[in-house]
Amino acid sequence: MKNSSLKKFIEAVPKSEIHLHIEGTFEPNLMFEIAKRNNIKIKYSSVDEVKEAYRFNNLQEFLDIYYAGANVLITEQDFYDLTWAYLTKASSQNVRHVEIFFDPQTHTERGVSFSTVVNGIYKALEKGEKQLGITFRLIMSYLRHLSEEAAFETLEQSLEYKNWIDGVGLDSSEVGNPPEKFEQVFKASSEKGYKLCAHAGEEGPSEYIWSALKNLKVDRIDHGNRCLDDKELVKYLAKTQIPLTLCPLSNLELKVIQDLKKYPLKNMMSENLLVTINSDDPAYFGGYMNENFFAISEALDLAEIEVATLIKNGFKATWLSEDKKEWWCNQVDEVLKKQPVNT
Repeated sequence: MKNSSLKKFIEAVPKSEIHLHIEGTFEPNLMFEIAKRNNIKIKYSSVDEVKEAYRFNNLQEFLDIYYAGANVLITEQDFYDLTWAYLTKASSQNVRHVEIFFDPQTHTERGVSFSTVVNGIYKALEKGEKQLGITFRLIMSYLRHLSEEAAFETLEQSLEYKNWIDGVGLDSSEVGNPPEKFEQVFKASSEKGYKLCAHAGEEGPSEYIWSALKNLKVDRIDHGNRCLDDKELVKYLAKTQIPLTLCPLSNLELKVIQDLKKYPLKNMMSENLLVTINSDDPAYFGGYMNENFFAISEALDLAEIEVATLIKNGFKATWLSEDKKEWWCNQVDEVLKKQPVNT
């Protein structure tokens, strides 16, 4: 990026990531390695061919290849390797806290046990905290293109690992699968002690955001771009400070937006919304946390102080304790003080 001072600040400052699908970190090299290890044939003959396929016109086209890639994940070691690869990448970009999604139904539908999936992921997260200093929370997502009954089965499977899993989310094909479809399983999940978040307002309308808030009673909205279509919703989000986990490069690659220069981030910030920046599915969308910050900062000509606000928002939106949130925000300010400020 052109602003070298801002680039250095982004690289130096500690960050959190709270909208990250672990299956969406599956880099082509690792995909080929695991496929070979498991003697599974994939339809691509080279890493370059896989990368060429990572061009999408909409969310569904992405999901088709996302689920195809996940098919090579079979053993606990596979899920461990996948998660460890992401954590080492995150560490290299100074990400210090992660709250990651995993999609158990993507795997249990294929005959891979819930325990295989969660054991592999959790063991890597534990190692990441000990060796890399990355704290974590784990979020189990229900797939909205499946039934609520199937989600209840996943909830039941998760209870053995309740001490490992902090919350539940809702992802997959948004249009035609409104949040209220899962009202009862979210209520049951809350009663079991899980925190709640849901994807809403990415491709779906602002009404889906209202539904996630009112029917599912979530305390965080993943994406939420379409909130600006509803002035009352904007007022409500500003008043309650419900976090929105934005994913700029994801939105660009999936054609949710056509041009990062028209991304509504500054409008959201001017409305006092608690917006955060995240990478979503970085292996598929061409960028992890730093690349998302580089791209959106350059496109919108953000100043260091604006980027610092977004990064502090990222910590405020986590499920960490209030003391930890404050501590990390202070760390961001300390790094900012050392940077030549471009306002």
